[in-house]
Order: sequence, then C-alpha cells, then structure tokens
Amino acid sequence: MKNKLTTVLLTSLLAATSMFAQATRTPRDPATMAQRRVARLTTVLTLTTAQQQQATNIFTNSATANATQIAALKTAHQAIRDAVKKNDTAGIDNAANTIGSATAQLTSTESKAHAAFFAILTPDQQTKLDALKGMRGHGGPRGANFRSRTQQ
Repeated sequence: MKNKLTTVLLTSLLAATSMFAQATRTPRDPATMAQRRVARLTTVLTLTTAQQQQATNIFTNSATANATQIAALKTAHQAIRDAVKKNDTAGIDNAANTIGSATAQLTSTESKAHAAFFAILTPDQQTKLDALKGMRGHGGPRGANFRSRTQQ
C-alpha cells in the first residue's frame, strides 16, 4: 500500500512539474528560428555568406508572417477541444474552418519561403537539397531541415 501511494505521489509530482514547465515556455523569436534553420542548411549545403544572409532574411520574414497563423491555430485547437466537450457542432465546424484556413496560409507562406530559398541555391546545392528530402521520407516545406512551427 505504501509503495502504491509513493508511486502515485511521484507520478503526480512529475506530471505537475511538466505542466508548469510547458506553461512557462516562451516561443523563440523569428530571427532566432531563422538563424538556426540557416545554420543547419549551411552545414548541409555549404552556403556562401551571401546565401546565408539572403536565407536569413527569407526565413525571418516567413516566421514573422507565420506568427499570427500559429497563434490562430493554437486558439482554434483549444476551441475545438472545448466544443467537443460541449457537443457544440457549430463550434466544431467554426474551429475546423479556422484550422483549415490557418494551415493553408502556413503552407503557402512556408512554400513561398522554400521557393525563394531554392532560387538562391546553385544547381549542385539544389540537387543536394532534393536528395536530402528524399532520404527524410517526404519533401515540401516541412521536409528536410524544415520543422513545423506549430509544435512549439
């Protein structure tokens, strides 16, 4: 009995700790996200200094533009969870439409950034990037070296 109580208390303590840790996590700023992305791409593709500067601008602008959509997604996901609990079908439809719209906008912005980045690469770098995407299992803006910002 004492072991069960200890296990329950420890589990509760760990759960509470992780909840507080998640609640206090602050999202990274767009410039930091872009710098990390460019650093990874530089390592893999051997980007020149000029390409690094261009890529940083491209990805900073993309991340900045996506911030509003990411916030809308987080709010809509909470709204859909709340609507499910209330059996509010109109609320579910509304939140689902918001999620669809925000996801479409994120996909568009990311794809445009990826296209602008791809355009500054040499043919050899483009081939390397394409090969990397093939090894990761899927391409697109969230393929090789591209991470979904909605998971923050």
